[in-house]
Amino acid sequence: MSDGIMTMAYIGASILFILALGGLSNQETARKGNYYGITGMAIALLATIIGIVTENYLLMLACIAIGGGIGFILAKKVEMTQMPELVAILHSLVGLAAVIVGFGTFLDHTTEYTGAELTIHNVEIYLGILIGALTFSGSILAYLKLSAKIGGQPLTLPGRHFLNLILLVAAVYFMFRFAGAENVDDGQLYLIIMTVISLLFGVHMVMAIGGADMPVVVSMLNSYSGWAAAATGFMLSNDLLIVIGALVGSSGAILSYIMCRAMNRKFLSVIAGGFGTTTGGGSSQAQGDAGDVQAIDAESVANLLSAAKKVMIIPGYGMAVAQAQHTVFEMSRILREQGVEVGFGIHPVAGRMPGHMNVLLAEARVPYDIVYEMDEINEDFPKVDVSIVIGANDIVNPAALDDPDSPIAGMPVLEPWLGKTTIVLKRSMASGYAGVDNPLFYKENTRMLFGDAKESLDEVLKNL
Repeated sequence: MSDGIMTMAYIGASILFILALGGLSNQETARKGNYYGITGMAIALLATIIGIVTENYLLMLACIAIGGGIGFILAKKVEMTQMPELVAILHSLVGLAAVIVGFGTFLDHTTEYTGAELTIHNVEIYLGILIGALTFSGSILAYLKLSAKIGGQPLTLPGRHFLNLILLVAAVYFMFRFAGAENVDDGQLYLIIMTVISLLFGVHMVMAIGGADMPVVVSMLNSYSGWAAAATGFMLSNDLLIVIGALVGSSGAILSYIMCRAMNRKFLSVIAGGFGTTTGGGSSQAQGDAGDVQAIDAESVANLLSAAKKVMIIPGYGMAVAQAQHTVFEMSRILREQGVEVGFGIHPVAGRMPGHMNVLLAEARVPYDIVYEMDEINEDFPKVDVSIVIGANDIVNPAALDDPDSPIAGMPVLEPWLGKTTIVLKRSMASGYAGVDNPLFYKENTRMLFGDAKESLDEVLKNL
């Protein structure tokens, strides 16, 4: 394939990736955005195979078949509830690929560099491995937290910020040593030391982050994986990989910034790690007595819904676990046919990754025009007759507004307690993923519908 055709293919793929990001920014165009991305990747892959690869075709095709097969199986088998941890583990593979390519490029001497070119090339290799190793270990730990294989509570070491500073200084020091290494053995030793430092930094960064902030972590790791891919592109002198990495890295960083604002977190704190913790302990205690909780049954919930003029449904991770989204759609359809105004309130970090609830509702065919973001509907809660909170905890916690010592203090939340009646569906009175008790459960206008969300809503649907 000629250089001109290769360039045109890469430009076409880059345009399609930009269109994909534009499509994914809106629910109504998300499916089209996915198609753009798939087409762009297919063009990029074919152009690279035909235009750049010159040997070892059987080995390459075997690897593509293995990787594609694993991806296809995962896509078919993984439930929506497991999507956050799947995204995290896939990020780790991008980081691992950057590390492997970095070491491979360093050991490949087919192209000889001298002077400034050698220094620049070495810095590219160093940064690619550094970002890749950090992304790899951080994503592995995020996967373990999201899949509940380890606890979601933050684990903070004494003097953790000082430790982060030491690791950063060490990484910069070894970069200068590596760039000026006089022989391959010394350079390889510096790379190995830096890789260990980066792996430790990734673990230390994510382990200090609390469960309530994990959606931001997933978004931030997505950004890191993009920058790792861009660094790999520089190492391989591949323009398209640089463009793709920069797109993913910058869009992930922007999304992380938006989510930090939605959670009242500082963006720099996310980059440094160790946020989502608190020095205060009062808010983690129970905010009320179990005897103050007012339980309700499914028939009474159905009666309240039928008599309401305006209903707001607030989904959370519990809805995803129970796979109750289809029942929720049927409930909303019946209520709308009865003349009830129904809306869905989505918090930016509902679920365990950005857009988790939006995808679930789209899967259940909930109309886009009745799905609202937090900023659009918070001021309307005083006009809402019944709010239904389905498996959500931290995103509807009044402690975020009322308790300055709460781990989620200052985080904007949905405010269903301002409405006439709030119905909360939960299995028990256990706290949410952030481990913070919720005063909403004890308010006078709150009713608790205990049990599996799917079974409880099926019973409500029958009564409707």
